[in-house]
Amino acid sequence: MNPIRRWLPPVLAALALWASAAHAQQGPVEGRDYVVIADGAPWQAADGRIEVVEIFSYACHVCDELHPLVEAWRGRLPRDVRFEYLPVVYQRQDAFATGFFAVQSLGQLSRVHGATFDAVHRGGELARNASTAELAWFYAQQDIDRDALERAMHEVQTGQKLNAAREFLLRSGAEGTPTFIIDGRYRVQARSLRDLLRIADQLIAKVRAERPDPATSATDHEANSP
Repeated sequence: MNPIRRWLPPVLAALALWASAAHAQQGPVEGRDYVVIADGAPWQAADGRIEVVEIFSYACHVCDELHPLVEAWRGRLPRDVRFEYLPVVYQRQDAFATGFFAVQSLGQLSRVHGATFDAVHRGGELARNASTAELAWFYAQQDIDRDALERAMHEVQTGQKLNAAREFLLRSGAEGTPTFIIDGRYRVQARSLRDLLRIADQLIAKVRAERPDPATSATDHEANSP
């Protein structure tokens, strides 16, 4: 066997690892790793912390794969960072987004967020195009009061959140899920799930460095619960 051909694959692999490490160390590059959002604004009212929003869909298999990675990652976020899940809203009557905001208003989101992914992608209890009635049934199986949930689904505040989420989606320029928005100003562009989290970390550091007065509010990691 030609010795050059024998040694070429390991050399190429080493070069690829070196290039990846160099890429990670040099910091995020506009146009490659992120896009600046013109006139961008955070999803929630400013509270001094850096906001990280994941625009996601329960029907998205990549969001499902990302979920355990995000759960571990956000648990390690510094205290000056606030993480928010935000369901994608392509149309006004979006069942999963309606269910999300209704469950969130009842203070039950952290308990059923992962279970909803499981029901769609593994358990089969929910279809990718589940209706609000099917979601109400499923959440009732998770010990959430169905009457209270259905009332929350039809609350004016839920409709307002759906509209606001739709506007945030359009303003951010997100074209798919999952998409990370950092402080309402930067949209992450990544080639892998771990790359997404790495770039998010770099952009968090960038926002922190750009602030004249770094946030000092002390909030524990529970503030990053959905």
